[in-house]
Amino acid sequence: MTTATLAPVAVRTRTSWLEWLTTTDHKKIGQLYLVSSLVFFVIGGIQALGIRSQLAAPDMTLVDPETYNEFFTIHGTTMIFLFAMPILSGLANFVVPLQIGAIDMAFPRINALSFWLVPVGGLLIYSSYAAGGAAIGWTGYVPLSTGGAGGQNFGPGLGTGVDLWIMGLTVLGFSSILGAINFLATIFRMRAPGMRMFRLPIFVWTVLVTQSLALFAIPVFTTALVLLFIDRNFTGGAFLNPANGGSAILWQHMFWFFGHPEVYIMILPAMGIISEVVPVFSRKPLFGYHAFVGATIAIGLLAFGVWAHHMFATGLVYLPFFSFLTGAIGVPTGIKFFNWLATMWRGKLRFSTPMLFAIGFLAFFLIGGLDGALLAAVPFDYDVTDTYWVVSHLHYVLFGGTVFAVFAGIYYWFPKMYGRFLDERIGKWHWLLTAIGVNVAFFPQHLLGLEGMPRRIATYSADTPWAPLNLLSTIGAFTIALSVLLFVVNVVVTFRRPLEPVPDDPWDGNTLEWATTSPPPPHNFDRLPPIRSSRPVFDEKYPELAERAASAGAAR
Repeated sequence: MTTATLAPVAVRTRTSWLEWLTTTDHKKIGQLYLVSSLVFFVIGGIQALGIRSQLAAPDMTLVDPETYNEFFTIHGTTMIFLFAMPILSGLANFVVPLQIGAIDMAFPRINALSFWLVPVGGLLIYSSYAAGGAAIGWTGYVPLSTGGAGGQNFGPGLGTGVDLWIMGLTVLGFSSILGAINFLATIFRMRAPGMRMFRLPIFVWTVLVTQSLALFAIPVFTTALVLLFIDRNFTGGAFLNPANGGSAILWQHMFWFFGHPEVYIMILPAMGIISEVVPVFSRKPLFGYHAFVGATIAIGLLAFGVWAHHMFATGLVYLPFFSFLTGAIGVPTGIKFFNWLATMWRGKLRFSTPMLFAIGFLAFFLIGGLDGALLAAVPFDYDVTDTYWVVSHLHYVLFGGTVFAVFAGIYYWFPKMYGRFLDERIGKWHWLLTAIGVNVAFFPQHLLGLEGMPRRIATYSADTPWAPLNLLSTIGAFTIALSVLLFVVNVVVTFRRPLEPVPDDPWDGNTLEWATTSPPPPHNFDRLPPIRSSRPVFDEKYPELAERAASAGAAR
C-alpha cells in the first residue's frame, strides 16, 4: 500500500506595503490617519514659521504679501482639515472599536475609503500652489474668493488655485461625512454584550456626539463650497457673488453654521481623551460620569445655536440671542472642568507624560475658553474683532486644547498600538517645551489685539508699538517647532530600540482596549471580561473595589 504525499500549497501573501495600502483593519487605518496627519502638521507648522518670521520685525520682506496670504490660507486649512480632524479620527478609529468590544468598524471598506480621501484632498489643496495659489484666507470669505462675475478677471491668487482649494475641501467633506456615518453605525450596532449606552467610555460618548455634529454641519459647508464653485466658474452664478446679485453674507452664515460646530468637532474628542487619561493617572473613577455625558450632549446641541457670534460686526444678526447662547455654552464646559478637577482631587496622581499633557490641556484650554467667553460681550467683540486677540483665542483653544490632548492620547495609547513605550524623559522635555512655546507664542497676541493689531496683515510699520510682542511670539513659534522635533526624535529612538515586551495593561487602565494584547490581534479580542460598568477591565482586576463602588452608587 502506498501513501500519497500532498505537495505543499503555496500561500500567496501580500507584501508589507501592499497590506497597508489595501487594509480595512480599523487599527491600521487609525495608524495611517495618525502618520498622514502628523506629516501635514509638520508642513502646516513650517508655513506658520514663515508667517511668524515675516512678522518678527517691522517692514519685513522675507516673502511678498501674496505669498504671505497663501501661507496663512493653506496653514489654517491644513491645521483644521488635514491635521486636527483626521488625527482625532485616527485615534477614534483605533480606540473606539476596542473600547466597545467590536471586531472592527461597521463598514470596513468605507472606513478605508474615508481615509484615502484625506491625502487626495490634501494633494488637491496643495496643488493650488502650482496653479496660481489660493490667497483668500482659510475662511474663504466672499467676495475675496469669488473674483469677477462669472469667474472672469481673477486677481492674483484668485485663479485655478482657489478652485483646487474648493475641490480639495469638498473631497475632505465627503471623507468626514462617510466617517461620521460609519462611527455612528459602529457605536450603535457593534457594541459587545453588556455594553449599554451608559456604560460606554467617555471617549466613545464624545466621538458619538462629534460625529453627529459632523453629519449635520459638514454637508452645509460642502454645499457652500459647491455654490462658490458655481459662482466662480459658470456664467450666471448668483448665489454668493455680489457682482451678480448674490449674497456675501449667505457665505458667512453657511460657513459659520459649519465653523462653530467644527470647533467642537475638534475639541469634544480631545475632551474624551482627557477623560480617559485623567482617571487612570489619578487612580480614581471619573467624577460625575452621567453629568459628563449630559454636558457632552448639551455642548453638541448648543453648538448649532452660536454660529452668528462670528458675525456680530456685520450688524445683521440678532445680538442678544447669540450673545446669550455663546455665554450659555460655557456652562456644560465648566461642568467638565469641575469633573476633571474633582477626579484629580485626593487622587494618587502619577505625572507620566500623558498626564502632563492632560494637565496642560486643562490649563491652556481654560485660558482659551475664558478669552473666548469675553467675545460673547458684544461691545468687547466689536473692539477686538479681526485683531490678534481672536488669533490668540483660536490658538489657545485649538493648540492648547486639541494638540495637547492629541499628544496625551498618543503617549497613552502608543504602547497599545505598537507594543512599545515612547521614551518618558524625552516625552517630558517635549511637554515642557510645548507648554513654554504655546504661552510665549500666543499670549502676547492677546496684548497685540488689545493694542489694535489687525490679523491677516503681511507687515506693519516701525511706528507701531507691536514689534517687541511680535518678536516674542515668533520666538515661541520656533520653541514649539523644537518641541515637535523632539517628538519626532522620540518616535525614531523608540523604534530603533530593541523590542521589549509591553504588558497588555501597562497603565493599569479601565476600559476594554486594555483587555487585549499590545498590539491587538487582527480579531481584537480572544476573550472579553464581563461588562457591568464603564470600567470593565478595572472591575475584573479589582472585584472588591468594583463591588464597593457599585454599592455606594446604588446607595446614592
